[in-house]
Amino acid sequence: MEPFDAYSSIAVQSQGLFKDNGSRFIALAYPVETEQEVKEIVSALRKEYHDARHHCYAYRLGYKGDVFRSSDDGEPSGSAGRPILGQIDSLGLSDVLVVVVRYFGGIKLGIPGLIRAYKTSTADALANASVITKIAGVNFRVSFDYLAMNDVMKVLKEMDLPPRGQDYGERCSLQVRVRLSAVDLFKEKLKSTAELEEI
Repeated sequence: MEPFDAYSSIAVQSQGLFKDNGSRFIALAYPVETEQEVKEIVSALRKEYHDARHHCYAYRLGYKGDVFRSSDDGEPSGSAGRPILGQIDSLGLSDVLVVVVRYFGGIKLGIPGLIRAYKTSTADALANASVITKIAGVNFRVSFDYLAMNDVMKVLKEMDLPPRGQDYGERCSLQVRVRLSAVDLFKEKLKSTAELEEI
């Protein structure tokens, strides 16, 4: 059984293509973590493919996959964004954005044709992606007295948490990323020796 904080995403950008009756559907899949990233990528693609008729997209974010959206960008309602999202969901992916750029070929494909085109081009892009397992986690700033250093380091070693951004002044601090399923244990182990702050 997979821990609740593990989920699938893609490692790097990938691409897919579908052609039908002169229309070209270029699907571009991206690993993303925020809606801000989504906005930036979609707006960059609108500039790059400024001569395309539609830039339809869908994304799902977060380890629970509870942040999602799809856009038909002028195609008939439900004929583009939803089929794209359906492909992301059928593979159980999150932290993924797929944008399908459509160049119109002069012949209308009808709604079933559009659904097939957006679905197939997205499936092709995701088939070309390397799927990875991501672990949801929380970043903590850990502050402690110099005398507690050994105790804190022992816990980090036991839990296999590499420290970052260490500052060993009069009051020591460092940062660690703790997987969600281990947060309670981490807090319990350090409750008497350090102050923890989520960052």
